[in-house]
Amino acid sequence: MKAILVIADGMGDWPLKQLNGKTPLEAADTPNLDFLAKNGICGIMDPLAPGVPPGSDVAHLAILGYNAKRVYTGRGALEAIGFGVEVLPGDICFRCNFATVDDNLTVIDRRAGRISTEDASRLAKDLEKVYLHDHPEAQITFKNTVQHRAILRIRAPGLSMMVSDSDPHEVGKKVLKVRPLKHTPEAEKTARIVNEVLEKFHQVLKNHPVNEERIKRGLPPANIILCRGAGVLPKINPFPLKFGIKAAAVAAMPLVRGVCKVAGMRILDAPGATGGYDTDVISKAKTALEALQNEDFVLIHVKATDLASHDAKVERKIEMIEKVDRMVGYLIDNVNREETYIAVTADHTTSSVLKEHTGDPVPVALWGPYVRTDDVREYSERSCAYGGLGRIRGKDLMYTIANMLGKMKKFGA
Repeated sequence: MKAILVIADGMGDWPLKQLNGKTPLEAADTPNLDFLAKNGICGIMDPLAPGVPPGSDVAHLAILGYNAKRVYTGRGALEAIGFGVEVLPGDICFRCNFATVDDNLTVIDRRAGRISTEDASRLAKDLEKVYLHDHPEAQITFKNTVQHRAILRIRAPGLSMMVSDSDPHEVGKKVLKVRPLKHTPEAEKTARIVNEVLEKFHQVLKNHPVNEERIKRGLPPANIILCRGAGVLPKINPFPLKFGIKAAAVAAMPLVRGVCKVAGMRILDAPGATGGYDTDVISKAKTALEALQNEDFVLIHVKATDLASHDAKVERKIEMIEKVDRMVGYLIDNVNREETYIAVTADHTTSSVLKEHTGDPVPVALWGPYVRTDDVREYSERSCAYGGLGRIRGKDLMYTIANMLGKMKKFGA
C-alpha cells in the first residue's frame, strides 16, 4: 500500500465578510477535494493543541508523527538544512528576513516589499564578505533562499541558541537588540556576535547599489536583516525507523525541506516548483507519482495558500486553493486506486483578517481503498468537523496513515 499527503500551507481560514461569511476554502470551486471528502473519511485537526497557533516548523514535525515539544530545537537550523547549508553540532542558525527600516531603525516593511529572489541574491553576496573585528574566530555564512527569506549560520566555539530575536515581528516597532535568554557565557557571547553581524549587515545594505536602484523604481530598500528562531541541529528518530516507511517529500520551501530531511525523508525537486503563486503544482504531482514507484509515502507541500493570507489577498488565496484542487484531481486520476491513499490537510490556519497563524483546527480528508467512509460531502473547515475521524491532533494523522499502510505494530499481547 502507498500514500500521498498533500499539505496546503495555511489553507484554513476564518469566515470572511467579503465572502458572505464563507471561508476562502468554502468559497473556492473544489470538485476534487470534495470528491475526497465524499468518498473518504474526514475530520478536523489541531496541529499542536486546541487554540495554540503553530509555526510551520513545529506543525510539520507534528503532522509527521513527532512530539514537537520534545524534538524541536529552533527554526533556524531546519531552514538551513533544507537549503543545503551544512549544520554541525555547535552551529547556531537563524531564519532571517530582508526588511525595510527608517533612519531610526523603525520597521516599515518586514519583507522589503517581498523583494525578488534576484535582488536578494545580489545583496547576499556582499553580506557574506563581512568581517567581525570583535570576534574574528566566528565564521559567518549568509544565504538568501526565496524572496525576502534568508539564513544566517554562525560557527564558533562556545555558542548557545538561548538568544532572542532582532525581529520585533510588527511594523512600526524598532529593531531589537539580540539579548541572552540565559545568563551564561555562551548565550552572552552569541548575542554579542549576532549584534555585531547585524550592525555590519546594516552598514553594507544602507547605500548598496541594489537598494539605490530599488528606490529609483519606487520599491522599498532592503536595508536591514531581521533575525529570529535561533536553532541548533535537531536529533530526530528517522521516519523510516519510526514507522518502517520509505518516504520522500516534494517541497520548494527550505523550512519544509529541512523538516523532512532531518526526518530521514528523500527530498525531491519538481521542475517549476517555486514556493510562490506561479508554482507548477502539476509538476509536483507528477514528481510525487514517479517517486511513489519506489517509496511508500510521499508528502507534497504547497506554500502560496499561506502567502495570500499573510498579505490579506483573499482572491489570490481562493485561486491557490483551486490550483491545489487541480493538483489533487491529477493525483486522483493517475494513482493506482487499488493500493493508494490520498490525504489532504493544512499545517495551520492563517487568518486573512489577522494576517497571522491562528489556533483554529484545519480540515482533513483521507481517501483510499479501505477507508470507512462518512457522510461528509464537501471539503471545508466546517463540513469536515462532522466526519468520522473526529477531532484529532497533528501527530495522530501520520499514525492513522501508517495504520492504513499496514505499518503499525500491535501494542500489547
